[in-house]
Amino acid sequence: MNTAILQPARFNWPRGLGRRVLPGFLTLIAMVLILIVCGIIQPRIWSQNGLTLIMSPIVALAIASMAQMVMMSIGDIDLGIGFFVGMVTTIVATLLRDTPVLGMLALAGAVLAYALLGALVQLRSVPSLIATLGASFVWLGLGLFVLPVPGGMAPDWLFAYAFWKPPLSIPAPLVTMVAATALTWFVTRRTGLGVRFRSLGSNPVALMRSGSSLVVTRMLAYAVVGVLGVLAGITLTAEIGGGDVNAVPGYTLTTVAAVILGGGMFTGGRAVAWGTLAGAITLGLLTVLLTLLSLSSNLQPAVQGFIVIAVLAGRLVVERMTR
Repeated sequence: MNTAILQPARFNWPRGLGRRVLPGFLTLIAMVLILIVCGIIQPRIWSQNGLTLIMSPIVALAIASMAQMVMMSIGDIDLGIGFFVGMVTTIVATLLRDTPVLGMLALAGAVLAYALLGALVQLRSVPSLIATLGASFVWLGLGLFVLPVPGGMAPDWLFAYAFWKPPLSIPAPLVTMVAATALTWFVTRRTGLGVRFRSLGSNPVALMRSGSSLVVTRMLAYAVVGVLGVLAGITLTAEIGGGDVNAVPGYTLTTVAAVILGGGMFTGGRAVAWGTLAGAITLGLLTVLLTLLSLSSNLQPAVQGFIVIAVLAGRLVVERMTR
């Protein structure tokens, strides 16, 4: 008897493809299922206005998750992204509105500060967790200095964006998220800079032997994180209509979860932009679903955590099947 017939079938995936792609697909399936359930509970969600309403709060989260993805691709984690995005909202709602030139300089200075933070991590061997945690208090302090209490007002062009309706009944937030994801994907997957980022996270010795500077590469990665953080802050300002440095302190852990759900790794070397987008939307839609189910706000974090753990468990099963 041919014993090979009795062996269980195995998937012959290309080397590394399953571990890189399938986790994002699993999260994408979870996202679609949650969206379908939300639509069954409240059919008005399927309209352009309904999708815009539930997607608008997720735009800033999605872009901030892209920033965290770039940070994690080099093997670091940003514990200050929430307060940084909040600080940007205070600048946009005050300086950028009243004195645009000064506001643009302030935002450029914020990106430069991120790049210098990357130099500190590389040159002084400061763990990124410590450096970004310390920087988070700097972002918080600067945000409170610019705008001690929530207030200010978004620039007129941001209000125009907030009420923009694309043709073909496409939700405006979806257009923004897809555009940001496509740009991040291009930088991380189709440019030499993205290759250097992933090499820094997976094999810094080989990167150094290739003639690239580890300091410059890390500074550029942190600068990209700063740019994406600024974009997240701008879109958040459009959503809330003003500035508040404490608007999204929970982004720190949520963005990490979005990256992991999308196929990223804590050890670096991997950047899956579209998977990160699916992870961010999934986490955002969970809040919408639990609200539609009239679940107590005290229980929502526990349920969200359980669902995230279930998706991650499914990811482990998929990865084992594709080895």
